[in-house]
Amino acid sequence: MTAKDPAALRIQIIDGLNCARLDRAQFERTLAGGIAAFNLTATRPDTTVDGTLESLSELMHIVEAEADIVTLVRSVADIKRAEADGKLGIIIGTQDSSFMDHDPNLLRVYKTLGMRIFQPVYNSQNRFGCGALVKPDTGLTEAGREWVSLMNQLGLLIDLSHCGYDTAQDVMSASTQPVIFSHSNARALVNSPRNIPDDLAKQAADAGGTVGVTMWPPLLNIKRRPSLDDFADHIGHYLNLVGEDHVAFGGDLSEATKTLEDWLALYGPEPIWPEVTGILGPWYTYENRATPGFETMAEAQNLVHTLSRRGHPDRVIEKVMRTNLLRVYSTVWGE
Repeated sequence: MTAKDPAALRIQIIDGLNCARLDRAQFERTLAGGIAAFNLTATRPDTTVDGTLESLSELMHIVEAEADIVTLVRSVADIKRAEADGKLGIIIGTQDSSFMDHDPNLLRVYKTLGMRIFQPVYNSQNRFGCGALVKPDTGLTEAGREWVSLMNQLGLLIDLSHCGYDTAQDVMSASTQPVIFSHSNARALVNSPRNIPDDLAKQAADAGGTVGVTMWPPLLNIKRRPSLDDFADHIGHYLNLVGEDHVAFGGDLSEATKTLEDWLALYGPEPIWPEVTGILGPWYTYENRATPGFETMAEAQNLVHTLSRRGHPDRVIEKVMRTNLLRVYSTVWGE
């Protein structure tokens, strides 16, 4: 009997978090990498209602112009239909809800516009709760509880990446639906405030949700430039911790979006989030801003091959890279 070739496995991937450039060349790279659909960060953190509407308008214009290869999706049925048509499915999401913290009922409007995944808060603090870099984390507020209740009522998916730990725990305690951590690695492996402790991962899994391993280098390794094996280490940790039904993938690859000047403003000598990138060694440079083997969406199947090479069964890899998120999407969206 010949050994299985890890490179022979190919999976149509669901990417739980994507913030890459929106143009035809990028869509083609993403399709070439075997991505069926991704959760797009469609609005900037710390923006306004006007800002979100401008971003959504621009997105819809781009998708309309490239409608032969990309489409907006609002349900799992839409994702599968797009896949059958050879199109990339874009799930409209956001990493921050500060733009509506004065009126959570705006969720009704944004659902009508097609948004399906929301984080309550980014790294800072708003009227709903505290982000990952806020100390002390005072937890979910009454406005935040109203937001959670309405998210559940409307069938919208709550994403807790970037939340403070107490805020995240409060959201999970208040929610009647599964939640996800779309792109939050294991703090047990990498001591970053953007990674999550094991108890939060277990709580999300116990409620039917998922924890998604991200490829953003500062969350994969601190001491050196990470590799695909670091990705596999975080996947393996979560598989052992919460089981094969509750681990997912959230790439967070901002491909073709940042110039050197943009990158330096965020992560240079005086980074905007020193608690996250200020603790890294000199390896973290503009040239090394992505993880080798996943520097373009076209290389996404390398993640599949790495997990296969590490001995994970095809069944488990397909759950991690695809079906676990589809299950949660279907449960929460109900469509």
